[in-house]
Amino acid sequence: MHAHLNVAIMAARKAGDSLIRNLNKVEQIRARASEKGQNDFVTEADLMAERIVIETIKKHYPEHAIHAEESGVQGESDFIWIIDPLDGTTNYLHRFPVFCVSIGLMHKNVIEHAVVYDPIKQELFTASNGQGAHLDGKRIRVSGEKFLSRSLIGTGFPYRASNKNPEEYMSMLKLVIERTAGVRRPGAAAIDLCYVAAGRLDGFWETGLSIWDIAAGALIIQEAGGIISDINGSNDHLKSGNVMCGSPKIHKKLQELYKEIVENNS
Repeated sequence: MHAHLNVAIMAARKAGDSLIRNLNKVEQIRARASEKGQNDFVTEADLMAERIVIETIKKHYPEHAIHAEESGVQGESDFIWIIDPLDGTTNYLHRFPVFCVSIGLMHKNVIEHAVVYDPIKQELFTASNGQGAHLDGKRIRVSGEKFLSRSLIGTGFPYRASNKNPEEYMSMLKLVIERTAGVRRPGAAAIDLCYVAAGRLDGFWETGLSIWDIAAGALIIQEAGGIISDINGSNDHLKSGNVMCGSPKIHKKLQELYKEIVENNS
């Protein structure tokens, strides 16, 4: 295992342990939570977990840059650690047991290593560029499902002010509900992406995400044999925050649904 990945795993586990320790204080944390935007909270738990991740990384790689959700960009380097210390903050504040720590390492604009750690289930998703994707050390692959009608699809509801076209999302949701076996909305995008990689979901789409929501999960999906793109099919998902992913066949069928909506609205 690459040294960078080992450090990411160490950092994710430490941060996850901190989140679990603070879970019994969630009522006090919730009362003191500050709001960045509509339905977008930052808590003491986020800040503590992020500090743990950054301190762990900086201990081993002090010259590397950091791009973290709460503290922003720190330093300049060809190596950039992209960190979401608590993906699923609203879930966490309600003790809804779907949240995680997400860490990706980008080198010269390419995601090279990825870790997503679910401290409730103690599941560790990892990937390194060209080395495959793993769950707790065992190789994972995307679903082999060929038919949209039998597919289980994940999504995230748009809520940020930056989401400028909720009607398009609702049209997509309607079609997916009508033409698939079901839709799930757990509320933590990094976990959703890993579930696609592990074949628990056949596909997923969401708009209005940030790079720290996507970076680690994107590599894990690709290394598991899946496809991830912008919802319009381009490769700009890390910049746009609009994501569509799945096994190759289901990704293609989701793209066809989206094109149908665009054509109907043009």
